[in-house]
Amino acid sequence: MSRSSYAFLLLLAALAPRMLAQQRPAPTRDSVPSRQLGPTPGTGPDTLSEPTNPYAGDAAAISEGRRLFNWYNCSGCHGDHGGGGMGPSLRDSTWVYGGTDSRIFRSISEGRTKGMPAWGNKLPAEHIWKLVAYIRSLRTAKEPDKP
Repeated sequence: MSRSSYAFLLLLAALAPRMLAQQRPAPTRDSVPSRQLGPTPGTGPDTLSEPTNPYAGDAAAISEGRRLFNWYNCSGCHGDHGGGGMGPSLRDSTWVYGGTDSRIFRSISEGRTKGMPAWGNKLPAEHIWKLVAYIRSLRTAKEPDKP
């Protein structure tokens, strides 16, 4: 093979990707599949199952949840009685990611953007459910240690 043939093949190999790219149409917004990254804010339809809290309404579990809330320093971000601080208030009736037991569990377990760390690999599920029971008791007659 001559030097000029070899040089031509190298040039062709270098230009081939550009030539192929010019032949393909550019992707449009409709042709690119949308992918959701992270949790969906709001209370819209959800494809995940909604597990029930085994400690819902259990006074002993709610008190234990209050203890765990302080023990794990949830109060450091959400305030002593969940009234808010660096983190949002847990006493509100409006929740960005939904206020059901399972959605609160997911917020604690998976974390949320803008500051909420994921605790699912650090806390046992039993503790997270008790935290959920306590959080759901806020602003109710069952709330232990009212502010």
